[in-house]
Amino acid sequence: MSSLSRRSLLNSLLAASAAFATSPALGAVGGSGEVDVVIIGAGAAGIAAARRIAAANRRVMLIEAAGRIGGRCTTDTKIFGMPYDLGAHWIHNPDSNPLAKLAAGLDIYPAPRTQTLRVGARSARDSELETYLAAVLRAHRAMADLGKAKADFPASRLLPKDLFDWQGAIEFMMGPLATGKDLSDISAFDMARAIDRDSAAFCRQGYGALLAKLAANLPVQLDAPVDAIYWDKKLAIDTPKGNILARAAIITVSTNVLTSDKIEFIPPLPKRQLDAAGKLALGSYDHIALDMPGNPLGLQKDDMVFEQSSGPRTAALLANVSGTSLHLIEVAGGFGRELSAKGEPAMVDFAGEWLSSAFGSNAKRAIKRSHATRWNENPFALGAMSVAGPGNADARKVLLEPLGGKIWFAGEALHDTQWGTVAGAWESGTRAAEAVLRKFGALNESGDDKPAKRKRRRGGDD
Repeated sequence: MSSLSRRSLLNSLLAASAAFATSPALGAVGGSGEVDVVIIGAGAAGIAAARRIAAANRRVMLIEAAGRIGGRCTTDTKIFGMPYDLGAHWIHNPDSNPLAKLAAGLDIYPAPRTQTLRVGARSARDSELETYLAAVLRAHRAMADLGKAKADFPASRLLPKDLFDWQGAIEFMMGPLATGKDLSDISAFDMARAIDRDSAAFCRQGYGALLAKLAANLPVQLDAPVDAIYWDKKLAIDTPKGNILARAAIITVSTNVLTSDKIEFIPPLPKRQLDAAGKLALGSYDHIALDMPGNPLGLQKDDMVFEQSSGPRTAALLANVSGTSLHLIEVAGGFGRELSAKGEPAMVDFAGEWLSSAFGSNAKRAIKRSHATRWNENPFALGAMSVAGPGNADARKVLLEPLGGKIWFAGEALHDTQWGTVAGAWESGTRAAEAVLRKFGALNESGDDKPAKRKRRRGGDD
């Protein structure tokens, strides 16, 4: 809830402007509490939007609730003393990925296209590999028919039920591991629209480090969770660090945060937008990170390991991340959500048990340090990536609609074909920024920027 009443907020805005004049972050955009565009959330969408607004020479302010930038794409180097992506790690489709094209100075390299399969505590035999490949081919052919469906239904309905002994593994790969949700909880139409993600790359310094580099020199205010957004007449943003007047706002918070009571909208957010956000609820996806020096599992760099599972209680392993001793046990979907809710110790215990079942009891003894992400519990995310439920594929279009000519939404949840990806969030942020610039009359018919006027009428809404 807001820390100020509507009357006290509006009466204090002029006084607050003087205080903002001494703020280093706002000093970079003109030294006042009034900007052209305020962007809420310094993840991929927010950073992309801020870069586009700044490139058009408009005054922009990027505010972030957490004490770091990156949102659900951030790299930590303190926990293990090596780059550790807490969230997004896979750079999908690097040849067309806009962030990969901006990664000068960082080491981007292709991810291996092979997989390692375990059957119990041994490697899969050649005959089992052949059966697995045949099952994968059948599954992909069946899922390709999603685009021919006449009505929206759970994506699981088209998956064959006779994928031999690899049913559980394939359901996990195509559902939880790819989207954060079980196939039964995913819109068939939404999955059919998603572009193939069959090529990938990694950043040796971390995907979050790449994103942070792209945020350099942007005016960012950290540790500034938004209490309230006033958008009936003047657009005003209320944070614990002060208040900001703006001509437009781009909101990039997750759909789960949007539907929570963490940000108060005055007037309230329309039911149409709230319902749409609820239909795009985030899935669950977490890393259980293990430091295992000396390569005790005998795996290659960035080796992706799956098991022949008999049910949803399963995981995948990304071993020797970028050639380090870091191993990531990936848990997701309904089982991942239940496990995360039990806390980090339970997650680490599961990871040890999973390794022991797949590589023998000595594997668990090789773990020196551990850490587990719990994105569902993170107050500034409340989940992993957005996924439309059955019958809700069109909800993304609803959130694309601006509110009152003042508020635009952006993020991976608003990209029709790249939802759930950092690239989708980036492109969504760029599109929202350009929509705002068009509203300002700052783009000409060809889409090129128009020069900013030196003097601007204060408080204008157009």
